[in-house]
Amino acid sequence: MKNLTILERDGVFVADSREVAETIGKEHKHLLRDIDRYISVFEKAASSILNIPNPTSPKLDSLNFFIPDSYRDSKGEIRRKYNITRKGCDMIANKMTGEKGVLFTAAYVTKFEEMERATQTYQKQLPKNYKEALLALVSQIEENEKIESEKRVLERLVVENAPKISYLEKILQSTGTLAITQIAKDYGMTGQQLNKILHEEGLQYKVNGQWVLRSKYQNQGLTKSNTFLFEKADGEMGSTVATRWTQNGRILIHQILEKRGIVAESDQQNHSLQTKERSN
Repeated sequence: MKNLTILERDGVFVADSREVAETIGKEHKHLLRDIDRYISVFEKAASSILNIPNPTSPKLDSLNFFIPDSYRDSKGEIRRKYNITRKGCDMIANKMTGEKGVLFTAAYVTKFEEMERATQTYQKQLPKNYKEALLALVSQIEENEKIESEKRVLERLVVENAPKISYLEKILQSTGTLAITQIAKDYGMTGQQLNKILHEEGLQYKVNGQWVLRSKYQNQGLTKSNTFLFEKADGEMGSTVATRWTQNGRILIHQILEKRGIVAESDQQNHSLQTKERSN
């Protein structure tokens, strides 16, 4: 069953007759025919009671049930429809029997109640008079000013402390992977030099020209490897493996290099800056 959409039109909650027709499994033109018949009954009854043409009795006014409207179809032509109030949905449901009638009643009652509750909640939040509206405006302005003030303080702290952020903190803030040459550059060395150190520290060894982690370091999420295919000079296809280091791998490399007294260039600059600040 289609999920009904309840809209507000001129302060009245209504459902689109096209959606109602789809919900109850009836062609829209047939639902329009039924509604036209209901309206005709209203007008005849009111005319009989009041003994006047074009009656406007509030109790029998069809606009309390069905509000005429129109829409533009896929061909650009104007078509009729009705905006159906809750009373109108009641009337349609009362004419239905069986499972469809029960499901339609459950659907429209639930949706109308949801809209009514939402409106009541919104109205409770609205200022009741000019004084409340003014106080709410002042409170909002103060809140905005507080947010802007805190934002400026944070921006100033970031600017002042940016040079002092350590290389390890930068690693922890990162979520991507890096090639060994990129990591080595941060320490002022080449990828070959860093690979040699990692080999000497027992972290990796070479197999067919490719650096491979030793078994004790495997399955720890230190690296990620991707295989790339390429065409050789003789036309045959070959493959190569590219290894990139994860955040965990970079932290381990950082720890190994620190033990050797090798510090990231950014940390060296921070140390020089802090020494200069203390001397001043």
